[in-house]
Amino acid sequence: MPNQHQVKAKKHLGQHFLNDETIAQKIADTLTLKNYKTVLEIGPGMGVLTKYLLQKDVTTHVIEIDTESVAYLQANYLNLAPRIIEKDFLKYDLNQVFKGEPFAIIGNFPYNISTQIVFKTLDMRDQIPEFSGMFQKEVAERICSKEGSKVYGILSVLTQAYYDAEYLFTVPPSVFNPPPKVDSGVLRLTRKTDYTLPCDDALFFKVVKTAFQQRRKTIRNSLKTLNLSDNLKANGIFDKRPEQLNVQQFIELTQLIEKDM
Repeated sequence: MPNQHQVKAKKHLGQHFLNDETIAQKIADTLTLKNYKTVLEIGPGMGVLTKYLLQKDVTTHVIEIDTESVAYLQANYLNLAPRIIEKDFLKYDLNQVFKGEPFAIIGNFPYNISTQIVFKTLDMRDQIPEFSGMFQKEVAERICSKEGSKVYGILSVLTQAYYDAEYLFTVPPSVFNPPPKVDSGVLRLTRKTDYTLPCDDALFFKVVKTAFQQRRKTIRNSLKTLNLSDNLKANGIFDKRPEQLNVQQFIELTQLIEKDM
């Protein structure tokens, strides 16, 4: 086994190295391996999860911004070396590697960029049929929550419009080095069979984001900036608060607004 102490966790990168082999294998096993032959792991660190991905019948790539981790992986995972991408996931054009082909995403995601990782996944939804990994527990719960929940919001609606979201299991701080101050949660997103929305996607994103910016107000008030007609705003859906609308209702709301514009 590689020495766990050869790479020091860097606070500014949000690094917390998982050091529990059982949980690492359990996370790797969340992948169903359906509808893709390639996997991208984000932030592999010292490869505790990577080693289990390399045992599977898929081609594993990793993307890592930390030069120390990259050097460690190159030294300890020789077969992986050609597929180590030393880049910032959020800024890198992944099609330089994947050329439009489908791939799954997995990782023990740095807390400080985890929601941005989800948003980039949504932007690339045509290529990403499956996504699984570890988040801060409250973020994982937010992504998977349903209408009526206090944590239901922008991330919940936008993700669940295109993916089925499952909260799989909770991971305690004690299995990390250094231990975070909160529990972590592992989830899986499986792209819907028909993930094409019957409305304009950009407008849907705008409606959802604008509505939740003032989540305690009715839709009528929270969408004031869209300058909708009085006739449209008379519709009963505008009496509800954003957290009361399910994904389908947000799609229907977007369709109504589209017709009104």
